[in-house]
Amino acid sequence: MGEGATAVMSGLTFDLEKLNQTYHMFNDMAAETVPGEDESIFQFSAKDNLCTKDLQARAGSRILEGYRPPFDATAVARLRSAGGVLLGKTNMDEFGFGTFGTNSGYQVPLNPFDLKRACGGSSAGAACAASVIPGHLALGVSTGGSISCPASFCGVFGLTPTYGRVSRYGLIDYGNSLDKIGLLTMDVGHLRRFLPIISGADPRDPTSCAQPPLELDAEVRRVVIPEDSLNGVDGDVLETFQTAIEHLSHMGIEVTTMPMPALRFALPAYYVLATSEASTNLARYCGMRYGERNEDYNQHFDPYFSKTRSRYLGQEAKRRVLLGTFTRMVGFRDRYYMKALATRELVISEYAQAFEEHDLVLTPTMPFLPPLFADIEGMSPLDTYKADGLTVPPNLAGLPHLSAPCGYVDGVPVGMQFVSPHWTEGRLVTMAESWNGAHPPMRPEVIL
Repeated sequence: MGEGATAVMSGLTFDLEKLNQTYHMFNDMAAETVPGEDESIFQFSAKDNLCTKDLQARAGSRILEGYRPPFDATAVARLRSAGGVLLGKTNMDEFGFGTFGTNSGYQVPLNPFDLKRACGGSSAGAACAASVIPGHLALGVSTGGSISCPASFCGVFGLTPTYGRVSRYGLIDYGNSLDKIGLLTMDVGHLRRFLPIISGADPRDPTSCAQPPLELDAEVRRVVIPEDSLNGVDGDVLETFQTAIEHLSHMGIEVTTMPMPALRFALPAYYVLATSEASTNLARYCGMRYGERNEDYNQHFDPYFSKTRSRYLGQEAKRRVLLGTFTRMVGFRDRYYMKALATRELVISEYAQAFEEHDLVLTPTMPFLPPLFADIEGMSPLDTYKADGLTVPPNLAGLPHLSAPCGYVDGVPVGMQFVSPHWTEGRLVTMAESWNGAHPPMRPEVIL
């Protein structure tokens, strides 16, 4: 951690080191102070799986301890060029493997509304920083809901752009066909200001080079809720969500329902595809090229690699590597992997049908309130995976989506998630601004 690290926002100075001791939101911090009067200079954070040339990039994993990239991720570089000063690297589930932020190889981020509750994952530290630090902009990364989930739990806006809208160059990948870099913030004006800065083609990431221009002016008149999306949602969350629907109607937005049965297949398809890609990506962490190393060189390759991975990878990382390796094996690939690819096309088609007559698809972001850490300890891996049932479908389809705070239960935030067609982030920004104008989010009481 950088000694004496401070943040200056809205004329107030915050001791980040002291804040971090309470909330555990940063893995690494820079020691910089920025004059608060200069509005052209802003401060931001980057998730720990985004490369930064002056800070470690460990993706929340002990196996990358000490890795300092010699370059910036494109999104980080573009924010720096626009006058941004990087405050630090935010804590996360190891390689993005988690729903609650509890799988970090370092400290576990604490929810700013209730320190006994989780921030959500995997962009846990990013959402916490966006909630705690006034005016803060956090770069997050989503694979299956890693922006929407913590945004909901921490009561901030979380925008996940279309896959390919923001260059993935410099991102330590979880799943190459799923990863998307986005924004988390309490200040809705940051979405319109900073999304154009991080967006755009980058020749170092071919998936970003075919995108159409970013249009941020749009109208939202009709919103549809998938009929099955409310099944299994806790009563408190459901009641808060239904109240938000009433508010949307008062704002002149027509809210209807329609069957979208294919969305229920998104979750198993996602975990097949995501773990398959993750098991391939994690093969590079072998204890030779970067990060932690096995100094016992008098071994064959297999025991050498196994010793390093066994020691420095967490349990969830090992579980997903094993699952992904299994689904790609000869004899199982057609049964699992190929079917998952076909399911992804089915989900995309179902969304396209919904968008023929509606501007946005709406669901609660998460089916329950931010869980207590004591309750998380009693959850099985399958229970944890099921928690992603509402955030996975748009991620699997590569669609842009936004989680917005829609209410509070005993002071704990509840989020709702809007999904729009590919390349129509403007609808989400417009919706966020309209909702914020009528229902601004509540800030947590910061504990020093």
